[in-house]
Amino acid sequence: MAYIKIFDTTLRDGEQTPGVTLNTAEKVEIAKQLARLGVDIIEAGFPITSTGDFEAVSRIAKEVSGPTICALARTARADIERAAQALEGAERARIHVFTSGSKIHLEHMLRKTPEEVIEASVESVRLARQFTGDVEFSAQDCTRSELAFLYALYGAAIEAGATVINIPDTVGYGMPLEYAELIRNIRDNVPGAKEVDISTHCHDDLGLAVANSLAAIGAGATQVECTVNGIGERAGNTSLEEVVMALGTRRDVWGHETGINTRELYRTSRMVAMYTGVSVPPNKAVVGDNAFAHESGIHQDGVIKALETYEIMSAETVGRDAGVLVMGKHSGRRAFRKTLEELGYELDDEKVNVLFKQFKDLCDRKQKVTSEDIRALIDAETARVPQTYELMSVQFQSGTGMIPVATVRLKTDTGIYEEAATGDGPVDAVYRALERVAGLPLKLESYEIRSVGSGKDALGEVSIRASQGERLVHGRGLSTDVIEASAQAYVDVLNKFAAGIGKASAQQVATP
Repeated sequence: MAYIKIFDTTLRDGEQTPGVTLNTAEKVEIAKQLARLGVDIIEAGFPITSTGDFEAVSRIAKEVSGPTICALARTARADIERAAQALEGAERARIHVFTSGSKIHLEHMLRKTPEEVIEASVESVRLARQFTGDVEFSAQDCTRSELAFLYALYGAAIEAGATVINIPDTVGYGMPLEYAELIRNIRDNVPGAKEVDISTHCHDDLGLAVANSLAAIGAGATQVECTVNGIGERAGNTSLEEVVMALGTRRDVWGHETGINTRELYRTSRMVAMYTGVSVPPNKAVVGDNAFAHESGIHQDGVIKALETYEIMSAETVGRDAGVLVMGKHSGRRAFRKTLEELGYELDDEKVNVLFKQFKDLCDRKQKVTSEDIRALIDAETARVPQTYELMSVQFQSGTGMIPVATVRLKTDTGIYEEAATGDGPVDAVYRALERVAGLPLKLESYEIRSVGSGKDALGEVSIRASQGERLVHGRGLSTDVIEASAQAYVDVLNKFAAGIGKASAQQVATP
């Protein structure tokens, strides 16, 4: 079983994400977490570019133990000497020297001939070897370069002392099969290539960075350059967590191992997201909020019976809580019952069926139903009395300069009735219309409304107290529409009066 080295470039290439700037303290904290994660190499920065980058690399070199600490440098003496200076104090240091390999880069960016590029690369690798025995060499844009030139360039770098050769797909142009073939060709045709580490560095412009990196491993690459959460230039880099879990989960295919402590993956992802301000998409593999969540009823039924039906790896393996059942419109009855049990409710089948229908109705109104919502449904159903009155519909019109008008439809044991009324506000109009239908005048003693959960689609819970003569009754309504919830609370009061429920009013109790 071969060992694949994980080269993390979150602090260098990852920081090139548009809009991301990390200060030295943040970089040190991330580097310490990368060490806990178990990466083999941390590319801490590009020291020549700024005083801040130099200081960050220098502090990481001195304060972080375990991984090799790497600094980037162009094929220029000043770059290499500055990188070496920043790496002083590191337990293990690597200088990463890079140039370019494609005609496009040579003509428009470097403005050098192939011979000049090879000469500068050889001199730079030799200079770097004077400071450390671990030197990596890269030629940008390899997937758009001529093979003959790459053979000559990498062969010269290895002869000059490079211990790692990196084959970047700098612009995310390569396809998995052709990138694998490129790695294989360099490994087989460059003298000394089989005696050094061959590294991948892929960008995600076509969404293939992880696929290309894995294909390269299959072709003989022994190191993967990647970033936490896949951040980086443009569309980003190879995602560290994805390539690591692909190798681990499908060890039967790859037959390789890494030194990554996968239980630190989620923690590392959260830290990088927090410091960079780049949020993780919910559907992001391994570390996204939905990566181990199940909403489909069929999927929920499967994972309840056996987790492996729809999970190829456990959430705990990557440092997360066990997979959760997200309650939504696709959820099934079995998942709903399991959620009720987890919330501590033991209900009979009839009650569960009633609640499940209410839950489904709520799902049509809310994007995500929370535990608080389900508890509120249960509480409302538990307090429900025989339905002498049933609210069929409520409509209202109200606005600045308008007289509020409400129309309600109420079902009773003698039929369905509809009434309309005006009022001081939409709730008052609704209550006047309901009073006309029921023919039961009530005095509203109190009216309260609160939000169940958060968000603009949160449930509104309305609680009212109403009296008729000496009897006082509490009613409750629950809906994403507070006017509807108000109507439900009033109907709840009507049903309780019809059922003979109620107690002496406060005024009666206070009378001697």
